[in-house]
Amino acid sequence: MELALGGRTAIVTGGASNIGKAICEGLAREGANVVVADVDEAQARHTVEGLEALGVGALFARTDVGDREQVVAMVAAARERFGPVDILVNNAGWTANDLFVNKSYDDFRKEVDINFWGPIHCIKALAPAMIERGYGKIITIGSDAGRVGEYNEAVYGACKGGMITLTKALAREFGKHGINVNIVCPGLTLPENPDDAGTGSLWHEGSHQSRIFKDPEVLKKVVRHYPLRRIGTPADIVPTVLLLASDAASYITGQCISVSGGYAM
Repeated sequence: MELALGGRTAIVTGGASNIGKAICEGLAREGANVVVADVDEAQARHTVEGLEALGVGALFARTDVGDREQVVAMVAAARERFGPVDILVNNAGWTANDLFVNKSYDDFRKEVDINFWGPIHCIKALAPAMIERGYGKIITIGSDAGRVGEYNEAVYGACKGGMITLTKALAREFGKHGINVNIVCPGLTLPENPDDAGTGSLWHEGSHQSRIFKDPEVLKKVVRHYPLRRIGTPADIVPTVLLLASDAASYITGQCISVSGGYAM
């Protein structure tokens, strides 16, 4: 299938590590210019170097998506370098896996800022220009936690559930302007290579999440909940995102697509 992404410009939030890094690489292999919006400068610059080696334009823009002013500055930098932005991938995410009653309000605020306000800030910054041009692809990386109400991920799941609803509402609002809005929901997705997770990533070696979910005994229990009996990898998520970013999916909008080995159906 010809995706015809050559010359397009994409912003990928949280693009330095894990799923975001894989999405950036997938877009670059299809010829798109890529803006890596992330807080992890060292990992992001490493990712950008890899993208440039693929022969496309790549830019790192340090961005805390929970900060509206930083998002506006990132979008301005993207436009200055590449011109109009065609594709937004809201990938940045964060959670601290624990019971609701054990977590602090600081954790709750961070989850809401990154997982809910982050995509809102990015869409708000980009949608007016997309509407004016009559073209745009908005793809949010959600989570099956937003579909099933995941244990130990109450507020995170609530944010992702909210993004499913927001996606459907904006698809109705933006459709007449030629903008496709969809959400892709992974299950547990672990980096295959330690180098694919920087210090700012949930999955950096030694992090809380990594210690839990890279424990072989924990993984044995988790994988039983997946009909395909394996944990996802970043490469599993990329093809669906690339399809939705292309005009091959021009008649798909407002959809929540789980790429999770059947965890949620």
